[in-house]
Amino acid sequence: MEPFKLKEKIYDMILYGSPALEQFPKSERYLLAADIRRSMYELLRYSIRLEKRYYKKNTLEEMDIELDEMRHMIRMAADKRLYPNRAPCLPFRKYEHWAKLLDEIGKMIGGYKKTFK
Repeated sequence: MEPFKLKEKIYDMILYGSPALEQFPKSERYLLAADIRRSMYELLRYSIRLEKRYYKKNTLEEMDIELDEMRHMIRMAADKRLYPNRAPCLPFRKYEHWAKLLDEIGKMIGGYKKTFK
């Protein structure tokens, strides 16, 4: 049986994102970083449910919403305006790579949504 590719992409994103979250400043490590980490694991949970469920439409909708929330949190972590006198929580190169990973996941979710309509 072929592995579920969406779940594998999310797993790869978690492997990339977890070390990046450890580098957040202490002031955001327990707030923004914790929310991003929770969101990553929630996406993984949704992908497991998606793989196992017969009716997939609601799970895909919830997954799409969670992905969009995560995109906004990652963007906020890279925004220099969050803390004007300090470097952003997430350097631009890491943000750029993470955004690409999220885009790939988003495209896969969009493809599944088209398939199940």
